[in-house]
Amino acid sequence: MKIHHLTGYIQSIYLVEYPTGLLLLDGCCRADVLLISEFIELELQRPLSDLKTLVVTHMHPDHAGAAHKLRQLTGCVIVSADKPQQWYRGLNGLLMHWIDMALTVFVARKLKKPWKNVLYSRKLKPDVKVKEGDQVPHFPEWTLLETPGHTDRDLSVFHPQENWIYVADLIIKLKRGFIAPFPVFHPNKYRQSLRRIKQIAPTKIMLAHGGMLQMQDADFDHMMNEMIEKSPKLPRTPLRASLLKIKRVMGKIDTDKDNKL
Repeated sequence: MKIHHLTGYIQSIYLVEYPTGLLLLDGCCRADVLLISEFIELELQRPLSDLKTLVVTHMHPDHAGAAHKLRQLTGCVIVSADKPQQWYRGLNGLLMHWIDMALTVFVARKLKKPWKNVLYSRKLKPDVKVKEGDQVPHFPEWTLLETPGHTDRDLSVFHPQENWIYVADLIIKLKRGFIAPFPVFHPNKYRQSLRRIKQIAPTKIMLAHGGMLQMQDADFDHMMNEMIEKSPKLPRTPLRASLLKIKRVMGKIDTDKDNKL
C-alpha cells in the first residue's frame, strides 16, 4: 500500500495505491478530474479503470465535485453516508450550492490558482451508502467512521492496522495553528467527533486542508484538547452559514495553500 498526496485545486488529494486497484479517499473538486486522471495514467502508468472506489466524505465542492465525472471515466464505485435526504435540498439548498461553488473559485483565486470549472450536481447518486463501521468496498482493510459536525453526513476513512485516518474537514491546519471548519452546523456532534478521533489516537492524520501529519502522543493530545475547548458552541442554519461565509471570505482570508473557509 502506498498513499499518494496530491495538491488539488483548493484541497489535498489522497490516492491509495494497491497492486489490485486504487482508492480515492475523497471526491475532490470538479477541477481536479484532469489532474487525477493524468496522475493515474502518466505517473502510475495504470489504466483509469484501476480506480475502484471513491469516497465522498461530504457534499461540499472540494469533496464531492469530481465524483460523478470520475465514475463516468473510470467506472469506480461512489461511496457516501447513508442519509435519507440530499444535503443541498430545496430552494435554500440550491442557493447554498451556488454560493459554495462561487466561494471555491474565490478561494482558488486568492491562492493564485487559475479559474477552472467547479460545476457539479448538487444531488449525489452514490453506488453504496454506508454507516458507522462499514468497510470500504473493494478495500476491506479501510473502515468508514461517521464524524458529523461540519455537516450532518461527514465521514472519516480509517485504516485500523496502520492506525492512519483521513478526517476530511474535521480539522483544518493553518499557519497559525489548528481550527474548526467553517461553518459547524452541529456543534455537539462536532465535539463528539473530535473526542472520537482523540480516543483513536492515530499515528498519522490526513487533512483535506493542512496535509498529512505524523502525530506524537503529546502533540496529539494538546492539539485535540485545544480543538475541543475552542470548538464552536452555537449551531448555524445552512443558509445563514453560507451568507456568513461570504462575509468572512470577502473580508479576510488566510492565503496558506491549504486554507479552506
